[in-house]
Amino acid sequence: MPTSPGSSTAHPLEVIALFRRWPRSTARDLVYTLLWSSLLGVAVTFAVGVVTGSTVPLLPRLGMTLLASNAIGFLIHGTLAALRLAAPAAYGRRSRPMLLGQGVLIAGCVVLGITLTEVVLRGPDALLRHPGKLGLLLPVGALIALLMITVLGTIARRQAREAEAARQQEKIAEAGRLVAEARLRALQAQIEPHFLYNTLANVVSLIGPAPGQARHMLERLIDFLRASLAASRAEHASVGAELDLAGAYLDVLAVRLGTRLRYRIEADPACRDCPIAPMLVQPLVENAVMHGIEPKVEGGQIVLRAHCDGQVLCIEVCDDGTGLGHAPPRPGGGVGLGNLRERLHSLYGKNAQVQLIENPSGGVTSRLLLPIDPDPTVPPSNPSAP
Repeated sequence: MPTSPGSSTAHPLEVIALFRRWPRSTARDLVYTLLWSSLLGVAVTFAVGVVTGSTVPLLPRLGMTLLASNAIGFLIHGTLAALRLAAPAAYGRRSRPMLLGQGVLIAGCVVLGITLTEVVLRGPDALLRHPGKLGLLLPVGALIALLMITVLGTIARRQAREAEAARQQEKIAEAGRLVAEARLRALQAQIEPHFLYNTLANVVSLIGPAPGQARHMLERLIDFLRASLAASRAEHASVGAELDLAGAYLDVLAVRLGTRLRYRIEADPACRDCPIAPMLVQPLVENAVMHGIEPKVEGGQIVLRAHCDGQVLCIEVCDDGTGLGHAPPRPGGGVGLGNLRERLHSLYGKNAQVQLIENPSGGVTSRLLLPIDPDPTVPPSNPSAP
């Protein structure tokens, strides 16, 4: 039976899982038809020999049956291919009338195939010399048609189950994407009010004594808010855009905290254009400031790094602050990292992770490991974490 790539039709051999491994194509179906027809021919040869006790030598009998079975097989192949091309919508529905029509066509192909074989082997008047054979052709054709329709029905039911499972997986994936988007919107709406209030209060306090600093702080705040708004509306971002957003945030805080905050950004140029889901880096930077630098009287330094290691994108936020477990608890502490882990799981499955590592000299390194993939919403193959 024919099938083309992407069609809803399968070959009878696909009822066996082994034969579903070869992707569908015209060449594959021709090979499968030859194999299927030959297997049926061998089975019929031995079955008829056992039932009738035929004295005809095995090889001639097998050759004649193989010729007939392949004539029938390729006639069915061509007839169903023509039917699919002539009425693709009806053929794809696999309705009972269509299956019945296919059964009639298959029975006709069986009769025609046996007739052609007899004509080739014994001459044009072979059936006229043996009129009893004509009466056997229709029952044989009906039997083979019933076998083929049974196989087709089995395959159609399996395909329907697989299609339904695929639809369910698509719904689950779509629900996961919507949840990830909702979490992103919640994360964007969660720009800490204290950060905005303190920044604006600092701008007001600097307008008189240090108008230049006030202007710089306000400009960087505008850059940060503009970048945050753009990130909230985008499905994808780049590493460079995420680093620029973090830089604007840290620049605002550097004016407010003065010498208590120092930072630098180190990123491989090749990594800046790598695609990444938006707002994955910002929570790590905010966490480093709130739980590492701000609780430390003398402040500290934050180093933001990005590099590629094979097929893994590694982004690190290192601070020399108070370290894990040494900062006083804050309301909502740990929520940002929890949301981040849930977003990573929704976007990448098990292919991404966040690591929190306590630095030997003090402070914490937050490491984000992501698979390098052109579409961050499609879970790629599982990368190895360094």
